[in-house]
Amino acid sequence: MIKITLPDGSVKEFESGATPMIVAKNISEGLARNVISASFDGTTIETETPLTTDGRLVLFTWNDAEGKKAFWHSTSHVLAQALQELFPGVKLSIGPAIEKGFYYDVDFGDQTIGDADFKKVEDRVLEIAREKHEFAMRSSSKADALAFYKNENNPYKVELIENLEDGTITFCDHATFTDLCRGGHIPNTGIIKAMKIMSVAGAYWRGDEKNKQLTRVYGVSFPKQKDLTEYLELLEEAKRRDHRKLGKELELFAFSQKVGQGLPLWLPRGAALRDRLEQFLKKAQKKAGYEQVVTPHIGQKELYVTSGHYAKYGADSFQPIRTPAEGEEFLLKPMNCPHHCEIYNTKPWSYKDLPKRYAEFGTVYRYEQSGELHGLTRVRGFTQDDAHIFCTPDQLDEEFKKVIDLVLYVFSSLGFENFTAQISLRDKENQDKYIGSDENWEKAENAIISAAKDKNLTTVVEYGEAAFYGPKLDFMVKDALGRQWQLGTIQVDYNLPERFDLTYKGSDNELHRPVMIHRAPFGSMERFIAILLEHTAGNFPLWLMPEQAIILCLSEKYENYAKKVLSLLENHEIRALIDNRNETIGKKIRDAEMQKTPFMLIVGEDEEQHNTISIRRHGQAGKGNSSVTIEEFAAIVNEEISRTLKVFTV
Repeated sequence: MIKITLPDGSVKEFESGATPMIVAKNISEGLARNVISASFDGTTIETETPLTTDGRLVLFTWNDAEGKKAFWHSTSHVLAQALQELFPGVKLSIGPAIEKGFYYDVDFGDQTIGDADFKKVEDRVLEIAREKHEFAMRSSSKADALAFYKNENNPYKVELIENLEDGTITFCDHATFTDLCRGGHIPNTGIIKAMKIMSVAGAYWRGDEKNKQLTRVYGVSFPKQKDLTEYLELLEEAKRRDHRKLGKELELFAFSQKVGQGLPLWLPRGAALRDRLEQFLKKAQKKAGYEQVVTPHIGQKELYVTSGHYAKYGADSFQPIRTPAEGEEFLLKPMNCPHHCEIYNTKPWSYKDLPKRYAEFGTVYRYEQSGELHGLTRVRGFTQDDAHIFCTPDQLDEEFKKVIDLVLYVFSSLGFENFTAQISLRDKENQDKYIGSDENWEKAENAIISAAKDKNLTTVVEYGEAAFYGPKLDFMVKDALGRQWQLGTIQVDYNLPERFDLTYKGSDNELHRPVMIHRAPFGSMERFIAILLEHTAGNFPLWLMPEQAIILCLSEKYENYAKKVLSLLENHEIRALIDNRNETIGKKIRDAEMQKTPFMLIVGEDEEQHNTISIRRHGQAGKGNSSVTIEEFAAIVNEEISRTLKVFTV
């Protein structure tokens, strides 16, 4: 008998040789019908893999990330079979699951695959799927594996096998198809009900441009046709919400090749949006006891050598700036924290002075590869809403929880309601990439785990996601399309205070090390605005909109009244513009709709006579306009703002 431990901690006994599917059936028939993959003691296995030792078993369905990974990896095998049949002589290389679907890199030789071929490939994949072939793993000696692929004249698989150790090589078989594979499949092809080729692209073998360029065929698959239909609709909606498209339409930001890749230019409306976000956070930070600081855009190389940033990121940063002075080198600032450490070091501190909370909207620079740049979400110059808290160990728990409160305030005011707090810890296996003692790491990790628990956050633990100097609490937010983004981070750091020799005098008159908390509720202004744009489709909360209203004159005769309305709105602190172009009212309304302006205020003869405005709300065409006084309109605006913009309390 063997003992199987389940995720809830319960232990069940089975005869040696029982499979994950047998365990699933023992739990419930419903679970067994939905299980498509499993892991045993952290290793991915098949649902029919015999279990012969005690261990921990996790069963995965389509609703689990690991279940989707097995589903998509299995479909890549079926895609490879279809390509071999429809394009005789192609040579296969690798076909992994990715975040949304899978791909297979293929050497098509003299043949090509294009849009016109997609349908026949998809049809063949589904034909194979309907035959319900089981995926079966088998071991192979290195010699047999090499012989198989040399016979097929496939240099890619041969190269892969040559780098593997004998005794570790496995194949996966289904139908008449076989492929070199480590494992992790669904029970049979019949579970695949819908599949679509998304695109093809060039990809160098093993990512090396010196190697031959292969064709990467991207696909996605689902257990129901309805799921595929909804996914494609979601993609179309994502295109409509693309922040690069909206940023151009709303005239928020631009890029210039002459300025440089990954260096955004903020246009007037975008700059006003940024400023409003900054003021929003600064106001809350002031209540929470933060002090604003400003640091240079560059620093001496030695600063980042001391902090450890140069050793970790120097190769991927902008190259040092050499001055006329011999041996003097500066770096564009990759991080704000070393500068803040030096601000702390400008004077001696007592435990009575702590905590010190320094905040800065500091612009930093990192040389991201050009292929990784993407709108505002991946740039080379960006502004962090950075702050660093220097506190005593006894103050750490309370300070960390206060930062959590600030992050939650930001999310609630901007409509991010669906999120998970990710506790990002050190990699258990590879700890060489981190600095500091095990003792300090354990204290920092325990502080984060305890604070998250006390604040009743929904959490997940991810090993290997910590910063090099300390563990983090990362907030993983789902947007309106269900996509997950990392927004906001809080980090506990015992290491930089040591590296910069930061001290304070304790009640015992001895010098002690402060603990450092790094935090950025937005993360970066650029990335946050990009995600907010896509989340809201450009319909920002009313308090944040660059213009809350636009006054539309029915004709130029009413321009003076429009100016009077504008002045009265300004008295009520409502941001508005006048559209007095010589255009039809219909054209003005369409343009205001395109700009996502929340309120269109139409003024004509009737409004002028009665000192009113006619309100039309963005996105509510056909619902009719309502006529109100300026005071009534101001009340409508203020009520909506007070409903969405929360009041931060300490």
